Amino acid sequence: MSLKVIISGGGTGGHIYPAIAIADGLKVVDPNIDILFVGALGKMEMDKVPKAGYPIEGLNIRGFDRTRSVRNIKLPFNLLSSLMKARKIVRQFKPDVAIGVGGYASGPLLYTASRSKIPTLIQEQNSYPGITNKLLSKRARTICVAYDGLERFFKNKPLVLTGNPVRDDIADLEANKEEAFDHFGLEKGKPVILSFGGSLGARTLNESVAAQTDLLRDSDVQVIWQTGSYYHGTLLSSEAAQLENVQPLAFIDRMDLAYAAADVIIGRAGALTISELCLVGKPAILVPSPNVAEDHQTKNAQALVEKSAAILVKDNQARSTLLPTALELLKNEEQKDQLSQHIKALGKPNATQAIVEEILKLVKK
Repeated sequence: MSLKVIISGGGTGGHIYPAIAIADGLKVVDPNIDILFVGALGKMEMDKVPKAGYPIEGLNIRGFDRTRSVRNIKLPFNLLSSLMKARKIVRQFKPDVAIGVGGYASGPLLYTASRSKIPTLIQEQNSYPGITNKLLSKRARTICVAYDGLERFFKNKPLVLTGNPVRDDIADLEANKEEAFDHFGLEKGKPVILSFGGSLGARTLNESVAAQTDLLRDSDVQVIWQTGSYYHGTLLSSEAAQLENVQPLAFIDRMDLAYAAADVIIGRAGALTISELCLVGKPAILVPSPNVAEDHQTKNAQALVEKSAAILVKDNQARSTLLPTALELLKNEEQKDQLSQHIKALGKPNATQAIVEEILKLVKK
């Protein structure tokens, strides 16, 4: 009889893509493993998970709305209905193990599974856990983490430092450097800055590039500028986008080649981005988003800064300082080498396999 696994959570790519990587890792061990995802209705996992080839059930669950309190009136009713549906899913699917990756849906599902004596595992991606995972940790058998020092949040719980699962195409970037320059039409021999802010884009990063037209025009540097689909149309008409040494792209379909081409990388500080940057091992400047619950991104970035593994630029200072900081870093070979060595040392290339092993241990117990 094949193993049955529920993976719950989502809401952002930082939760969804590691969850899919875990599912894929389980399938490598045993193609017959039966995997069911549980997400939140209306969130991106309801689209991304089926595209990855897995079935998903949706719960009518939302988080606390800090800006519009009237929306929170329905919160208790949504939670109750989600708990009832989660109970039904667990009863019908009969999983051998339940995994939570963070996000609204993981709360009701893991709570229900643990009440049904099903072993549960939490995969915590950030250096500062969210409220849901802190609460669920009291019932979890195993907690897989990506950062040292999380014992203070998960007291008396079995923590395993696994890292975060990431894409498997960024292992040997140097071998792809020539292909990368050809792919993006770059001039060989000139340094490259990569700026990216997710599929939708990041306003601050975009405005920071757009505001430095004169500096970019006078610099002997090339910029791969991933604007994101939301901002691309507007930014195409900007002066910065018209420069010959700047390439504005709505979306980067070959992120492995973008990483390979880059000498300095600018990005947000989401858990998935940082995990990839640790494997890439190149000098990085992080601009944490201020619009994230519990300021996770700043805490993620600070965890690297404390180990001299990245540079942090505050969101409210980025428009004036981000590009000048990147250009100064390009000239400082000693600092670049130090940042590269330190961030590379934090990489966990076998994170997916390590998490899969912990899942299988729970089932054997």
